[in-house]
Amino acid sequence: MAEAVVSMVIGALTPHGTFMVQQAKFLSGVSDQVELAQSELLLMRGYLKDADARKEDDEAVRFWVNVVREAAYDLEDVIESFVLKVSLKRGQRSMKFAFKRFACICTEGVHRYKIGSDIESITTKLSKLRLTMQSYEIKQEKGSEGANSFARQRERRLTYAHVSDAHDVVGIGKEVEKLSTHLLEESCCRIVSIWGMGGLGKTTLAKKVYNHEKVKYHFKYFAWVCVSQQFEGIAVMKEIFIKLSGASDEQRKEIANLNCDEIAQRLYNFQRESKCLVVLDDIWTLDGWNSLKGGFPVNEETKSRIILTTRNKELASLANENDLPYESHALSEDDAWKLFQKIAFRNETDSEIKSKKEKLGKEMLPHCAGLPLAIIVLAGLLSRKDTVGEWEIVHENVDVYIRRGTDLDREYKGQKYGGTLSVLALSYDNLPYRLKLCFLYLANFPEDYEIRVKRLTQLWMAEGFISTTSTEMMEDVSYSCLSELVERCMVQVVDIGLSGKIKTCRLHDLMRDLCLLKAEEENFLHVVNFHTGTRNNTAQVGRVRRVAMHLNKAVDQLVPTTRGAPLRSLLYFGPRNFRRTWNKKVIRSVFNDFKLLRVLKLEDMYGLEELPSTIGNLVHLRFLSLKNSGVQNLPSSVANLVCLQTLDLRCSTGGRLMNIPNVFKKMEQLRHLYLPSLVRGELSLATACNLQTLDNVKCENCDFNALVELYNLRKLSIKDWAGHWKKLEEFLKSRSSPTFHHLRSLTLTLYGHYSLTDLSGFRFIYKLRLWGSSIKELPENLLSFPNLIKIKLLYTELKGDQIKILEKLPHLRVLHLFIAFASLPSNTLVCSNRGFPNLEFLYLRYLPEMKEWRVEEGAMPRLRRLCINWCGFRAVPDGLQYVATLKELTVEGMPSEFCSRLGEDGEDFHKIKHVPSLIITGTELRDSKDKEWLEERTSRLGQDAERASRRIWTCLK
Repeated sequence: MAEAVVSMVIGALTPHGTFMVQQAKFLSGVSDQVELAQSELLLMRGYLKDADARKEDDEAVRFWVNVVREAAYDLEDVIESFVLKVSLKRGQRSMKFAFKRFACICTEGVHRYKIGSDIESITTKLSKLRLTMQSYEIKQEKGSEGANSFARQRERRLTYAHVSDAHDVVGIGKEVEKLSTHLLEESCCRIVSIWGMGGLGKTTLAKKVYNHEKVKYHFKYFAWVCVSQQFEGIAVMKEIFIKLSGASDEQRKEIANLNCDEIAQRLYNFQRESKCLVVLDDIWTLDGWNSLKGGFPVNEETKSRIILTTRNKELASLANENDLPYESHALSEDDAWKLFQKIAFRNETDSEIKSKKEKLGKEMLPHCAGLPLAIIVLAGLLSRKDTVGEWEIVHENVDVYIRRGTDLDREYKGQKYGGTLSVLALSYDNLPYRLKLCFLYLANFPEDYEIRVKRLTQLWMAEGFISTTSTEMMEDVSYSCLSELVERCMVQVVDIGLSGKIKTCRLHDLMRDLCLLKAEEENFLHVVNFHTGTRNNTAQVGRVRRVAMHLNKAVDQLVPTTRGAPLRSLLYFGPRNFRRTWNKKVIRSVFNDFKLLRVLKLEDMYGLEELPSTIGNLVHLRFLSLKNSGVQNLPSSVANLVCLQTLDLRCSTGGRLMNIPNVFKKMEQLRHLYLPSLVRGELSLATACNLQTLDNVKCENCDFNALVELYNLRKLSIKDWAGHWKKLEEFLKSRSSPTFHHLRSLTLTLYGHYSLTDLSGFRFIYKLRLWGSSIKELPENLLSFPNLIKIKLLYTELKGDQIKILEKLPHLRVLHLFIAFASLPSNTLVCSNRGFPNLEFLYLRYLPEMKEWRVEEGAMPRLRRLCINWCGFRAVPDGLQYVATLKELTVEGMPSEFCSRLGEDGEDFHKIKHVPSLIITGTELRDSKDKEWLEERTSRLGQDAERASRRIWTCLK
């Protein structure tokens, strides 16, 4: 981890480092000291991987690593504190002008001398630390770092095919049969990959398949090898060949003398000519597989097969090129309880005691989150405890017992115990330093929190974790880091978008436990959780750099107790509708006490109504989010925040306009700007050349000339109530060259007395979202958009014939209709033959006037998912039976008469019997709403009839 911190600090001091630090580096008389300190860090970095690997086993090395890490942080603090002092002292002038004039500043001589002295002191400290490395036997990384530590890990992780795991076999019987049968098929690919996070039972599953009666009968030669993280390809191939060939002692001596090419050739030929089954258990990297691949005939006709288990999805997929790898899953609630019972209650005979233990067990089991390893650890520990009282002690601290796998009164030294931590920590140890920073940052988020990937990548960028070349976008590199954590089974995917990119993710409960523990060990961040009344160890809190505050509605503290600490990140997570009103003095302290902040997340704090002007002093701030706060006025001092990359002003103003002064002129680093729905003030974005996201911009507040110069825009959301959209449309038409080449997503919210006629200025978009009653027709040039794959229509008043334009869009894959049509002929929706040729997902929501829907044969030939939500259809459409590709039909909020037709005895079952997944929800709610509507309508009709009869009677009189 020290390697990660040192690398991050070095990156900040390089020519492509942070904007603020660069201004300090070139100060006369200071640049030499900065470069010397940077050189010391560079010299030391090569040794830190070995030191990080060894610190678990050596107290002295652990202390040395911590000192190096803190020295790197100190260097960063000194430089950034100096920049802050100078910028505040000269705050009356233009910040940009001040930075350009730094080299000539004379009045800051005292500060310059002080920073030079501080940097020299840190450099001397680093130099002494580097000289002491020999006494600790710390070696430069050359591909075998931490050899002793990894050797011990490998010994603990060795697996053997003959060792029975009888108690582990719960919930995988079908998978064992499926994979065993698959192995015997002639058409089976050469490799069967099993992947998943640590502790899911990959080895157990592979072992059951390996020892299956059918498999033993089919194959003639067998070899099981445990590969693990550190191995030599030649040694593994020799081990496999010896096991397959049953080599004698003489033959083993000969095999030992073979070089890599020779053993690979022999192993290859043996498997090609025989029926062999080889298990490569616990292989970690693609490089590891590539070092072995030459010994396996994976691309030739052979009856030999390989079973491969791994935590790396990419490796499983690439090794399994012609088939999908098998993914291990957590146990269901029932299977988890069966496994727990088999282990925990082996010797229990007293029914009363067993009943009490079962109650405690059922309360503790959810903490295992379906992970077989965690269940085995917990149940195994409890099986050795005879009394209910002992079980109650475990119950009080169940999470810690699961992690450690031992009693709490025993000394704990990380991976020397057999709990879940020792297995999951292997995944963490195998991460490159850049991913360790990204992974540990996830400890900020509350338990079971669904993390939006775009927001997460913005936070990583603001923290300085992401380094790029001039040809790479930071957002793309940041997303690739998240993808790699997913591939390594460290992070779970929750939702995937249309393009196949991950939209939201989360941490498995036990992986989050590991994340929190490692973050605390490394003093990386601290969590103050007011829900549980707990927080991280506060012994080192004075040096903490990041704090996450998990607030509840009764919280009386907004500022962490780390006042004066060099905080870089302060994230607040409040409960939904958190309306606590805060004293102005308390709010000011956030901005006065932590002036080195890079990240400030004040989301969902409705009670926060005002920001102090001192927010302008946070000149290092790169991420500021006020989303769903109650802030109504933005201080003009925000203009000083020239390092901002992400600014989210989507405040909840209760229908009032938010005042935003023109603060964006100097924000050249700004990449993502989210404006409130209701805003007062002019926008000047001419200098925001890096802007990628511009959300909620109003036509009347925007300079069209500046808008079209934002060449890097990827996402744009425009709102107009006053008829200015027409002016923008005409402006785009008048331009000789196309605009918005990089734009991927466009949202238009239009209300007025005009129609949407031309979107040619946005012809390269992938996603289009149209909202508003002004939209009655779709521009016909949509048909020429080469990339348009997703359309959402909300609260529009389209004419019925507009469905003809939609179904002709050649690349459309997703269509979402929400109160989209003003009228349809005969209240009937028709999908024509050959219409929607590439549509995969159709979502029909709140279309009450549609009574009938017809799907002609040949329509929607690629439809996979269909959702019908609160529509007026009496039945699913005729012709749906012809859509053979349909895999999922979701029916939400439809009346019971509609849903009953979908049952096996229903009138419409023949239309949907080919669909593998049918989901029906919300029927009772719809019936009750319809009943209320009918009663109200009947009552109104009765009242109308009564009034009419009175009028008639009056007339007759």
